[in-house]
Parts: sequence; C-alpha cells; structure tokens
Amino acid sequence: MTAVRRPVIAIVGGGFTGAVVAANLARHAASDGAAIVVFEPRDRLGAGLAYDSGNPAHRTNVPAARMSLVPDDPDDFLNWLAAHGEPRGDPDARAADGHLYVRRAVFGRYVGAFVAPFVRSGKVVHRRERIARIERRGARWKLTSDAGTELLADIVVIATTHPSPCAPKRVAQALEGHPRFVADTTVAGSLTCLRPDDHVLVLGNGLTAADVIASLRLADHRGSIVALSRRGLRSRGHAGRAQEPFGDFVGTPARTALELLRRVRLAVRQAALAGLSWHAVFDALRSQGGQVWRALPVAERRRLVQRLRPFWDAHRFRVAPQIDDAIRQAIETGQLRVLGASIEGVERYGQVIAVDIRHRQTRIRERLLFDACVVTTGPAHTGVLSSQDWLADLASKGWLRLDSVGLGLACDEASRAIGTSGVAERSLIVAGPLARGTFGELMGLPQVNDHAIFIADEIAEMLARPDRAATSRRSASSVRQRLVTTLDGAARR
Repeated sequence: MTAVRRPVIAIVGGGFTGAVVAANLARHAASDGAAIVVFEPRDRLGAGLAYDSGNPAHRTNVPAARMSLVPDDPDDFLNWLAAHGEPRGDPDARAADGHLYVRRAVFGRYVGAFVAPFVRSGKVVHRRERIARIERRGARWKLTSDAGTELLADIVVIATTHPSPCAPKRVAQALEGHPRFVADTTVAGSLTCLRPDDHVLVLGNGLTAADVIASLRLADHRGSIVALSRRGLRSRGHAGRAQEPFGDFVGTPARTALELLRRVRLAVRQAALAGLSWHAVFDALRSQGGQVWRALPVAERRRLVQRLRPFWDAHRFRVAPQIDDAIRQAIETGQLRVLGASIEGVERYGQVIAVDIRHRQTRIRERLLFDACVVTTGPAHTGVLSSQDWLADLASKGWLRLDSVGLGLACDEASRAIGTSGVAERSLIVAGPLARGTFGELMGLPQVNDHAIFIADEIAEMLARPDRAATSRRSASSVRQRLVTTLDGAARR
C-alpha cells in the first residue's frame, strides 16, 4: 500500500501577513494532514517589521476597535486587550476622541497570540531561519535556509515585506560615512546617534517621518527639525468624530485617473454639504479600493501611482491623534518646519550638512544647515527583486517579475506569481503588500488582513482539490464589504 504524501506549504516571512495566512490556513479542515512551515528569523510570529518596534512613540494608526483579526468578531482585539490587562503602563493610549491607539508592539503580541495555538499544537512550524535560496524541483520547490535546512514544498507563499528605503542618490553619496546619517529607520536604535540639540533634516513627510518626529519629541529633542518632501504633504490625522463612509466609486467605476480624481473632489464637496469631512470620502474609497483599482487600465494605474499617490498616502494613511498632536505642537512652537521642496545640492563641511533646496511654490532657493539627516522616503519598491538573494534568483529563472506599475511583484487575481512567461504559477503565491500592483490597497488594516484570509482560502481550495487548477472564486476585497453612504444618500455594500 502506497503512503499518501503529506502536502507541504512553506510561508517565507512570519510578520503580520505570514502569521495571519498560517493561522487562517491552519483553521481550515482542508489543511488537516498538511505541513505549514513558516520561515521567520524573529523569536515569535506576527510582529514583523511593522509591529516589532519597542519604541513607545510608535502607535497603531487605526483605533483598536477596528483592528480585529476575526471579521465576524470586530471586538476580538478589544477583548484580547481586556483579558491581558492592556494597554498597561501607557496612560496616553486613549485619545481625546475616546478611542484606543495602542503601541505597535502590543498589537504584534495580539497577532502572535492569534497564531500561537497552532504553533504549540505543531500544525504550524516556526523555523527561526532566513531563506537563502528557492529552486524549482519538478512540481515542487526546494527551500534552503541560511542555517542549511532544506525543505521540499508543494506551495510557497512569499510574505516578505517591502525593501528598506533608498536615499536620494546625491544625498547618499554626499553623506556616506557621516555619523548622523540615518539611511534606514527600520534598524533598531537607529535614532540613538542623534544628539538632543542637533538640527535634523527628515527626508519624507509620511508615516515614518511622523514616527521619527514623535520619537524625537518623546525623547525631549531640543534641536530644530525640517521635514522635507517634494510636495510638503504630511500625513493627516483622524476625523474628530465618527462618520460613516461616504461615496460610491464602484457603481460606475472611473476608467481614468483624472476621472477618479474629479469624482473624489465632487464627493468631498457633497460630503461637506452633508456635514461630513473628507475622511468619510476616503474611508469609502479605501473600502472600495480593490474594485476601483481593477477597473482602471494599466496605463491609468501607472498614472495614478506617478501623479496622485502622494496625495492618496497623505489622506489615507493617517497618524494616531497622539502623534498628530506631537507634530502640531512642534509646528506651533517653531521646532518643526514642513517644507515642499526639491534638493538641488548636498555638501559636507566636516560634520555639518549643507543642503540647497528650491521651494515648490515660490521657486526660491534656500541653503539649510543640519547636523543630522534621517531618510523616511518609504520603501524602494523597484528594488524588491534585488533586496534578497532568493528573490533575485527566482527572478533570474523567470519565476518572478516586477508588476507593471512598480509597486511590488506581478501576480494574478488569485495572487499567483506571474513570471517572465506571463503565465501564473499556481504554487507560488504573493501575499500582502507586495501584491499591491494587482489588488491596489494592501498597506493597512483591514485590507491586509482580508487579503491574508483570501490567500488562506485559496490554498485550502488547492489542498481540497489538488488535481484542479485554482480559480479565483472571489476577489480579496470581497472578503468583507462595509456599508457606505452613496452620493444620493442611499446605502449599499
């Protein structure tokens, strides 16, 4: 009698996405008998780059009441917090609006607790190792870790994060070796080189820049800070009161980036007449984002990314009220300047950094002097294939390629990787933010959580029907649809 071979699913990356995929797959009856192996060098699953921070200034940007991992139980995270006495030692966790914005490490522990029972039972195996190489072996994949572990897998899930930020070339060249040039804030303790009275240049105005400024304020930094980006758009805060999402962008979806922009502006004006802020419109746009994105031709997706993404990011990815307050106070006291300008030159005079800028609005040139420079320009999306050797090797063999809009890896509607042949490989799956080129909005909760559940469902279907090619029965954005208010005041999902 021939023994039935146990199917093996390898998940590369055990941060938020990898852990949630593993936990939801382990809950499926279809995964009984399958081996689920997660390669993640950190001691525990679920934290990853986003939620592994011990910095007390780093908070979730979404209220705790909206961060449940269980779609059918929106209070799951709140209940977990209550059961574990959290947030402890954090008197500032509750904002003035009454919502909890916990430290990111707390949410990381919640995600870890979500997957932990499956690790303890052995249904999910956590290998604290980095992947060094992935090779095709017949119909399977051979994974080799940096510790020499080898594993043959039937399905591989790429759940790694974006590559680190990339400083502008002229800045990197001029400041190479400078003792207070922080090129990557994701490195633990990266800001400890900054002195209390340093004049600091922060390159970027997004969420990471907000974290840096809040961290410096919490550490009683006294020196001046300039946050510089081409448009000078800093991440916005949350609405002062609860609002239902407002706007319908999918009934008759826009076919061009310009048409979408016009419709958003119209919705903002109509929301104001209804007594709502722009936040309600962007909440509706976010919840419908996957459908809006897929309705746009590829050329219009590129135009959206190139022309409008900074505006989207500034309104979509909002900072916690505590961080917003810290930034506002820094601006009001004159400690912080938020500038929209381009860099025309960088020079060093010993340890003094001289930066020549041209202001966006006035076109006036100005020379600014700094003691330190911190890069917060966001992930280097186009460098994802060169960020890790095994990704580069898979790309060289034709299994992976960049998506057509420059946000991550190419994949189809079932999140299966598309290589140079243009054909999707059903056993190589892209999970999380690296699939943004196909799915659109995959950077914040609940969209990343929904996508992870979608991936687990797809794999479960493959395990249940191993001889049948996987088909996308639904889009990731349809996992959870929220009630929104349309322009005519009607409600729809």
